[in-house]
Amino acid sequence: MKGGRFGTFGGVFTPCTLTILGVIMFLRFGQVVGQAGVWYALSIVALAKLITTLTTLSLSAIATNTRVKGGGAYYLISRSLGVEFGGSIGVIFFLAQAVSVSLYVIGFTEVLFSAFPGVQLDVTVVATVVNLVVFVCVMIGAGWAIKIQYGVLAVLGISLLSFFVGAILKADGEVLRQNLGTDYAEGSGYWTMFALFFPAATGIMAGANMSGDLKNPARSIPKGTLWSVLVTGLVYLGMAVALGASADRETLHKEAFVVKSIALVGLLVTLGVFAATFSSAVGSLMGAPRILQALARDEIFRPFSFFGAGSGPNDEPRRAIVLTFLIAQGGVMLGDLDLIAPIITMFFMITYGYLNLATFYESITKNPSYRPRFRFSHWSTALLGTVGCGAVMILISPLWALAAIAATAALHRYLERQNMIATWGDLKSGAAFERARKSLLKLEEEKYHPKNWRPSVLALGGGDRRRHLAVYGNWLTVGRGLLTLAQIIPGDSDTHLRRRAQEEESLRAFVRDAELEAFTAVLVAPKLSLGIEALVQCYGIGALRPNVLLLGWLTDPKKREDWGIALRTIKELGRSIVLMRAEPDDVDDPWDLSYGSVDVWWRGMVNGALMLLLAHLLAANPAWRGKRVRLLRVIGDEAGREEATEHLQQLIEEARIEATPVIVVADDPAAAIREASADASIVLLGFEPPKAGAEQNFVDGMNGLMEGLGTTLLIWSSGDVRLEA
Repeated sequence: MKGGRFGTFGGVFTPCTLTILGVIMFLRFGQVVGQAGVWYALSIVALAKLITTLTTLSLSAIATNTRVKGGGAYYLISRSLGVEFGGSIGVIFFLAQAVSVSLYVIGFTEVLFSAFPGVQLDVTVVATVVNLVVFVCVMIGAGWAIKIQYGVLAVLGISLLSFFVGAILKADGEVLRQNLGTDYAEGSGYWTMFALFFPAATGIMAGANMSGDLKNPARSIPKGTLWSVLVTGLVYLGMAVALGASADRETLHKEAFVVKSIALVGLLVTLGVFAATFSSAVGSLMGAPRILQALARDEIFRPFSFFGAGSGPNDEPRRAIVLTFLIAQGGVMLGDLDLIAPIITMFFMITYGYLNLATFYESITKNPSYRPRFRFSHWSTALLGTVGCGAVMILISPLWALAAIAATAALHRYLERQNMIATWGDLKSGAAFERARKSLLKLEEEKYHPKNWRPSVLALGGGDRRRHLAVYGNWLTVGRGLLTLAQIIPGDSDTHLRRRAQEEESLRAFVRDAELEAFTAVLVAPKLSLGIEALVQCYGIGALRPNVLLLGWLTDPKKREDWGIALRTIKELGRSIVLMRAEPDDVDDPWDLSYGSVDVWWRGMVNGALMLLLAHLLAANPAWRGKRVRLLRVIGDEAGREEATEHLQQLIEEARIEATPVIVVADDPAAAIREASADASIVLLGFEPPKAGAEQNFVDGMNGLMEGLGTTLLIWSSGDVRLEA
């Protein structure tokens, strides 16, 4: 598009009004009044207009909050709710507009046969010819089609004037009184009549569909659409009373073209309905291809990309016009106005519901970017519009509503599985932020209880260790807690900022490639202990702070002093510590588990509660299914076996964890541990962070204890876990 060509009156008000005052008004509104009665007919008009007014308010808010391009409602929904919602609604709305062409073409044909009853031609053949004429008009270009609508609007106005004058002259108070109540035909009811009438109210999108051709969409769409809704609402309300006062019940029931017989000059009404139905068909055949073109250009559905091309200086979507014509022709072949109308109603209801939903979410997420210049929309009106659309769909036809929702859901699911990344911003992240913000504030107010303990693991390591720490951190937290993969770069921040950015991107790439549920953090610090101290104190928000530090086992003797400081710092800051030794780091695949049990060596409640809980979390993963958790204890005398077994069994029952108690009688506990757990998949041992100057003795002692063991977790608990909780 090189730029907008149409203003408020020609680009929005006129196409909206002509689409609303179309085939339903001339050929089916008499039936609605005849069966529902004047009072209920007025309520049907009011309810339909309430839904379309609420939707128009939402449409106006979104249209004034963003730069509107081609695609109308699809463009607005996709830029608010995202690819999945926008794409699914784009297809549904395109089909609704395409099938609407059939509705208007069939209506035009019915009027033609009513005006010339002696014509001996096949209805489908005539409707096909009319459809071809509409197709040719649209293929010429939107500029020409919009210009002829001014004349059509004038003809429509004269025909309505003829009808109202005739109705006033024929009005009878007694006839009006008799027509106030209901007289439904067999199988009909209030919602049947509503479904029959509602397509007459769907023209509010006719102007928005031309958004790419408007000079100022943000101004024209709200102003033109609201004026059209108001004017057409008054026309329909007045028409309901006029029909009820000027035609008896039998005439309203049986005579489809009762408007013509009431009018002062019937020929003017005939010309009016010809003009209205033809222009409505033209309007729908102009709007639908522009939706498809916008959908194709966003490359949401790859097969649709062919229809994204434009022709001529005004970027006319001629390829999409051809497809729309073929779909409309399929509707023409059905040839039943009453069958097509409910289908269109459902498709439009879903579109309107999503448009209201988009505005509702934009409002409640309080996104700073949501700054609509239209001030008459509120989250409550948008929510009411959303609920109203859904409720009316179910009341009209639960089966059709279910089918329409299922079709939309299937498209949404298809797009969701494509993992598409939109090149535009939407409110999904804003909605997630708002939910997270409220949840964090609520969590901050809650008093902590050990029953609510969840693992929030900060895994710290780089190089070859990263994979093992990441995998085990993922197993400990997935679906239950939070995992953050962190790295500390030693040095001065001024000289390592670029490297920090590179390492952070590398860490994110690692998370994506490994398909982990994890966050990332990279920090530049003069040394390890200072970096850990900074991370533990500052990382996180509110109650969502790391409560477990997962580190690799010390392998570099030169770092033992700083490493010892780091462990003591973590302890003093009240965080639990898990030291992982996986040997050798550069060969083993951490995802490939060896056969064996999960062994927890009990030495008391200080570290034992956390050890047993972490063992339970590991064993709960699908990859660990079938691995037995063993709770082991070393005692020095066989005489104490029964008592020790009962103690472990009591601990297991209190913890409500599936585990097997095992008592080992030995004089050398270290040797007993190495022997009993030699074939274990993983061993969990408690430890106490070394005191200053004792780091080397601590490392040597633990290395001797872990000699011959597989993957081992050394655990120190801060004391915030209780087994009985």
